[in-house]
Amino acid sequence: MTVTDLALMPYEEALAAYDPVMGLEVHVELGTRTKMFCGCSTALDAEANSQTCPTCLGLPGALPVVNAKGVESAIRIGLALNCKIAEWCRFARKNYFYPDMPKNFQTSQYDEPIAYDGYLDVQLEDGEVFRVGIERAHMEEDTGKSTHVGGATGRIHGASHSLLDYNRAGIPLIEIVTKPIVGAGERAPEVARAYVAELREVIRALGVSEARMERGQLRCDVNLSLRPKGSETFGTRSETKNVNSLRSVERATRYEIQRHAAVLSSGGTVVQETRHFHEEDGSTTSGRVKEEAEDYRYFPEPDLVPVAPSREWVEELRASLPELPLVRRNRLRQEWGISQHEMQSVLNAGALDLIVATIDAGAKAAAARKWWMGELARRANEQGVELAELPITPGQVARVAALVEEGSLNDKLARQVIEGVLAGEGDPDTVVEKRGLKVVSDEGALGAAVDEAIAANPDIAEKVRGGKIAAAGALVGAVMRATRGQADAARARELILEKLGVQG
Repeated sequence: MTVTDLALMPYEEALAAYDPVMGLEVHVELGTRTKMFCGCSTALDAEANSQTCPTCLGLPGALPVVNAKGVESAIRIGLALNCKIAEWCRFARKNYFYPDMPKNFQTSQYDEPIAYDGYLDVQLEDGEVFRVGIERAHMEEDTGKSTHVGGATGRIHGASHSLLDYNRAGIPLIEIVTKPIVGAGERAPEVARAYVAELREVIRALGVSEARMERGQLRCDVNLSLRPKGSETFGTRSETKNVNSLRSVERATRYEIQRHAAVLSSGGTVVQETRHFHEEDGSTTSGRVKEEAEDYRYFPEPDLVPVAPSREWVEELRASLPELPLVRRNRLRQEWGISQHEMQSVLNAGALDLIVATIDAGAKAAAARKWWMGELARRANEQGVELAELPITPGQVARVAALVEEGSLNDKLARQVIEGVLAGEGDPDTVVEKRGLKVVSDEGALGAAVDEAIAANPDIAEKVRGGKIAAAGALVGAVMRATRGQADAARARELILEKLGVQG
């Protein structure tokens, strides 16, 4: 029986016998205007091979120059990850042959990274904080893009030919490598996902990259091994390459735990190799035997001077760091008076920044959360889009909230106003005017509607007169129907009780 013939071990059984050890390598594509070692544009979606030059194509005689903004971004990332910043470091050549590397080597950092020995605290869904150690964050350049044509899978195996686009070759990358992650146990997949999610938020908060995983701006390699319970010796690891969504990071980790456990429990040997992740079923398949560092024949890059950031500059960058995401979330949760579970729901909905912007536009926190997490989340779900993609701004939501608070709208009318804004009918005030949606609160019109409701429901009116004040709700409902939901319900109830001679 081969390894591929083995069934996966049930997850609970795997964790009863083995402890997972993870290592996560995340590549972040920086949002600089030019490439890491030349002046070529990094703009997306340009015509293939239109953003290249002799330097990023590796032509003879071309000399690289380090992108200062790339170095600054690397230092900012290192500081945000609580790393030490090297006083002196240099680039190296990582040698390997592959068509998407036009120079046949990658300019990277080997034994002298710009940032090292840090950590990132990540919060799991139940509020537990797990600390992930950071081994290093180093600077390098991205490769070109290969498109394999003619096969069934889009991979090189079975393809008839390949197309190469070198526009991406040379774009600045920061590779962030964790220390071995131990002690996560059965929560290892959740920890892996939470770490990548938190790292993505840190990168976005720093403004150094959009970190959009679906566009390859943030990619994760999941290294995993198992060791028998009670053992301190790490097992042989596999490396699942270029996992490009949070859900996939979690699924790849879980799958590899089950696969490793099946191999080990059957007496087999785990092969140190790279593996491909398959979105359709969450499985991984073998790629190639994993190289060791010496196979890359690293040596110092002779065409680049060392990088030696002054301590003054580093401290200036440290002082300019924004409030980091975990600190910000905990502060907002306390200010808003909500639970960890409620905050997690806000995060899962992608609503945090939208709610903050709505509060900044004048809304109260409770009202901002109510509209984004209620009516707007429902509409986004119905349309299959993200909340931020809805054609309504935080300022417009704040205006709807203000109209409700001042009594010009009730919740039912406010939902109609939101519907109008989403339909492109204008801002909230324009929609209110066009649709005639203001609450009926003047005593004349409202009093007439109350009189009609009492006259049409004498039996209910009699119950209210007899002391069954709760029955007034039916009369309020009649008023609301008569005014197409536009009556001020609270004032209508007051008028009903006044006219029936009952104290509320």
